[in-house]
Amino acid sequence: MVDQAASSPGEGGLLGIAVHEGQLYAYLTTGPDNRIIRYGLLGEPGAYELGPPQELFIGIPAAGAHNGGRIEFGADGMLYVTTGDAQEPSRSQDLHSLAGKILRLTPDGDIPHDNPFDGSPVYSYGHRNPQGLAWGEDGTTYSSEFGEDAWDELNVIEPGGNYGWPHYEGAGGDPNYIDPVQQWTPAEASPSAIEIHDDTIYMVALRGQRLWEIPRDSLGTSTDYLVEEFGRLRDVTTAPDGSLWILTNNTDGVGTPTQYDDLLLRTETQ
Repeated sequence: MVDQAASSPGEGGLLGIAVHEGQLYAYLTTGPDNRIIRYGLLGEPGAYELGPPQELFIGIPAAGAHNGGRIEFGADGMLYVTTGDAQEPSRSQDLHSLAGKILRLTPDGDIPHDNPFDGSPVYSYGHRNPQGLAWGEDGTTYSSEFGEDAWDELNVIEPGGNYGWPHYEGAGGDPNYIDPVQQWTPAEASPSAIEIHDDTIYMVALRGQRLWEIPRDSLGTSTDYLVEEFGRLRDVTTAPDGSLWILTNNTDGVGTPTQYDDLLLRTETQ
């Protein structure tokens, strides 16, 4: 068995966690691959311990960059996983490769019978490095994605959809591929997590150092907040009291940390 400790060449390491029915799921980079490990959560809040690791899903291509790594449970109770192209763009169009995809698994790591490709965990493909996942109340799936040099994207994810990388970055207008519903330059965005709160999408930006607010009834529009106030923003989620919690990421070797970094921010929505 491969050592379960995450290795971190370049952008690898412990990249995503999710909690579901008393279990903690982790997406991490090991020596040969990216994989999903499941642990039992033992104890009580404030004093949790992890049970023995269980390899749930292995073999996702790993590289020094473009590892994806977001894992979330969707509105249907299935486990969704973003994977990057692992610095080989052609893999994104290859349905036999797990790279450059959004995967859909059961909570036990099996392939759901209603996935769009028989016997495959692939839910959508043609991605470069998707970073965020969120679901509207109607079950619509959204994902934020790192582009290369021209455009970062917000996509509405359709089962079996092809999102165009590496043939297109941003909207290509080609009917064979699905265009993003909104795009930004990497300097404005380099997006990470997204969250849906009060029917509004909130997307945090790393290089763009801001919080984007995108109404679901007008997906082509957006407003930015916290611009360059707290540096790189990595994660956003809805807190138990209905506010937004935002996690900064200035100590990742790319940002410029202050003595107070990193921070967990709390902000009220508009």
